[in-house]
Amino acid sequence: MTQARSDHTATLLPNGTVLVAGGSGSPDTPASAERYDPDVGTWTATGKMIEARAYGHTATLLRDGTVLVTGGWGSSDGPTAAAELYDPATGVWSATGNMTVARTLHTATLLPDGSVLVVGGGSSNRGDLLASAELYEPGSGSWAAIGSMAEVRFGHTATFLRDGSLLVAGGFSRDGALPSAELYDPATGVWIATGNMNAGRAKYTATLLLDGRVLVVGLGPLASAELYEPVTGAWTVTGSMDADRGIHTATLLRDGKVLVAGGGSRGDPVPLPTFAELYDPDSGSWITTGNMVTPRDGGTATLLPDGRVLVAGGSGGIEDYAPLNSAELYEPGSGS
Repeated sequence: MTQARSDHTATLLPNGTVLVAGGSGSPDTPASAERYDPDVGTWTATGKMIEARAYGHTATLLRDGTVLVTGGWGSSDGPTAAAELYDPATGVWSATGNMTVARTLHTATLLPDGSVLVVGGGSSNRGDLLASAELYEPGSGSWAAIGSMAEVRFGHTATFLRDGSLLVAGGFSRDGALPSAELYDPATGVWIATGNMNAGRAKYTATLLLDGRVLVVGLGPLASAELYEPVTGAWTVTGSMDADRGIHTATLLRDGKVLVAGGGSRGDPVPLPTFAELYDPDSGSWITTGNMVTPRDGGTATLLPDGRVLVAGGSGGIEDYAPLNSAELYEPGSGS
């Protein structure tokens, strides 16, 4: 990449290029953005964001092809309420309406009507946590508060289910990682409780499988995984990974398997794992696959139109965990 960065966002654009924005690194990194062209394998700097965003921001591809970036740790030494839009045709960022409250480590989900639902997060550098949610209307560029969740959460996941509801699960509360989960119905604007996970999890991954179940992996019991069944609202334990992982990536491949790469149990004397793993939903088991060139956590993984997976940035190494400017490609056919 043109800049070393960790905790950034990565968005696949309609033309097949990948937009990477913000993250931690050099003093210039939190406002910078760049694009990867898989046809030629090169990175090119693009317009800088209006607001610096070091971590915890979100990027959502809207129906018109622009990208909405919200919140994150801003330039004022705390979370920001600012939102902005990236136009891939011009490479220019423009301001849009501010959220009703500053947020970092929240989630943002595109709904079927084209609006964006933002949920939870932290609202200040004092660690204030949020249960609130709000909707962004692209036509007007405005935000409106909606009903709040039953619990405050940050570092959670939000997964849009086949039945049109949104599953929000886990995250940190004031007492630690949560096992609880809630469902939001966009048609009614109501939150309802659903089954609890078997373990509290935060900064983990949640992946919608082809059969409609949701696979959650990692941070909590670091190697463990479980499945959510939308029909029953129940969670079941499935096979465990070979490596402890947190702040990793999980990517649904074209064949229905899930590629999990990077992450680890930072703080332990064990280095970050270089090998990646594949989850097979049919058998509920994991198999190891090719090694990454560089161990990393806090990076991004993007499924490209040709089926390859682009893994970019993050923090690497065994001792200093410095931000990385490297990227690599996973080829499902060869496992490398």
